Amino acid sequence: MAELRRDPVLMVGEGWDAYRLLDSGNGRKFEAYGPYRFIRPEPQAMWTPRLDHWDAHGEFVPGSDEDGGGRWQFSQQVPQDGWELGWGEEARFTAQCTPFRHLGFFPDMAPVWTWMGEQLEGRTDAETMNLFGYTGVGSQALSRYGRVTHVDASKKSVAQARANAALAGLDDRPIRWLVEDAVKYTAREVRRERRYDGIILDPPKFGRGPDGEVWRLEEGLPGLVSDCRRLLDADSSFLFLTVYAVRMSSLALAGLLDEIFADLPGRVEHGDLAVAEDTSGRLLPTAIFARWSNPR
Repeated sequence: MAELRRDPVLMVGEGWDAYRLLDSGNGRKFEAYGPYRFIRPEPQAMWTPRLDHWDAHGEFVPGSDEDGGGRWQFSQQVPQDGWELGWGEEARFTAQCTPFRHLGFFPDMAPVWTWMGEQLEGRTDAETMNLFGYTGVGSQALSRYGRVTHVDASKKSVAQARANAALAGLDDRPIRWLVEDAVKYTAREVRRERRYDGIILDPPKFGRGPDGEVWRLEEGLPGLVSDCRRLLDADSSFLFLTVYAVRMSSLALAGLLDEIFADLPGRVEHGDLAVAEDTSGRLLPTAIFARWSNPR
């Protein structure tokens, strides 16, 4: 029976040459993506900035409603088609100022990519799946351990993920790039009696599939995690679930995994993802997570 560890875990991302959190405060954050610096909204940065002035190339100004919207304002030139960045020894990707306020990848996921690699250390035959895989940096990280199934409902995101893999010189890696509704695809994999060594999923709060399917996190998550569990067994290594921008505790996610993974060995943990500021070390929380792992 999987052991539930109730004390929360912090997974902290440190800056690297492609990304640094320079400062934060007053509901905003100041970041460097390679040679370019940006200001973006961050409601959890309730403290005061440490720097007197933020010299940014651009700032995302949010819309007036809670559901998002907004636009970029630039004070210095930024490549419209993006610029190349990397993570680790292999992963490469294009950063770009998107209409959704982010820049084409989520740097706070770096410690998650490292953690997944630790679970699969020494493997070259692992079968893993990246649900809601977005632009595929996580899929690149997993591909060094075996075959990866990358699933996202956005045709544009999957195209960018494939382009990122080509940029990294990973065209020959065994990655399946699928434009699919994650819930429907996972259910089909259950019916096919497929098995995976690891699954990572990063579901949105709300979304639509390629055929207009509606996703609401609180309604759909229990069934999706249950189907993911049916694709794992006692010899599998992990499931990692991240959730952004919801009024929910990581303990709630852990309770869900504790129930669904009760018949498997290993442990269930939960906590926060955070990014450390480059000079002060102050931590900016970004998301909550729960994970099941099966150490050998």
